[in-house]
Amino acid sequence: MAEEECIMRKQTNFDTYLKEHMKDPGFAKRFKEAGDAWDVAIQLASLRERLGLTQKTVAKLAKTTQQQISRLESPSYEGHSLSMLRRVAGVLGANVYVGIEPKKSQRLPIVAERKAVYGVKRKASSK
Repeated sequence: MAEEECIMRKQTNFDTYLKEHMKDPGFAKRFKEAGDAWDVAIQLASLRERLGLTQKTVAKLAKTTQQQISRLESPSYEGHSLSMLRRVAGVLGANVYVGIEPKKSQRLPIVAERKAVYGVKRKASSK
């Protein structure tokens, strides 16, 4: 076996901490939600950097402030507005996609009424 194949990734203290805390459903939910914010922040910052733009330049083009761009690129920021994300994405030559998925453990609401269990007898017409 090659040496690279034999070397296993060492578990860090964070790996151990995360593995233990992910057993808590509340923590796991908050961690997942934080992950979504990380995704947005990393995508915006990496695209901006790949294009060689500064936060100040993007802000000027999007008609906002450098501080707002900095907030959007911060993984801890939770005040994203769809309109601002679209403006910044447009400046970066990108599109914003938003998806809404039902929770796996949640039943979907019934939209249509169920068929009535009672019936109405009609008189036969006499002709």
